[in-house]
Amino acid sequence: MSENSDKQPAERRKGPGVLKVLQSVLAGALGVQSDKRREEDFSSHSPWPYIIAGILFTAGFVVTLVVVVKLVLANQ
Repeated sequence: MSENSDKQPAERRKGPGVLKVLQSVLAGALGVQSDKRREEDFSSHSPWPYIIAGILFTAGFVVTLVVVVKLVLANQ
C-alpha cells in the first residue's frame, strides 16, 4: 500500500454536506459555534456553500421578522 491510500483523490473529494453547512450557519448565527467546527469550515474546499446558506438564512430571518411584526400590528 502507498502512503496516500487513505486519502481521497482531489476529483473525488466532495464539499461539506447540506446538513453540515446548515448546522454551521445556524451555530454561527447564534454565536455558539465551536473553534473546532469553525476551523473545519474555514479549511473547507470552497466558501460558497456557507456564503449562499448565510444569505438565505439572513433573508429568511428578515422575512420572518417582517411577517411577525405585520401580524402583531394587524391585531392591534
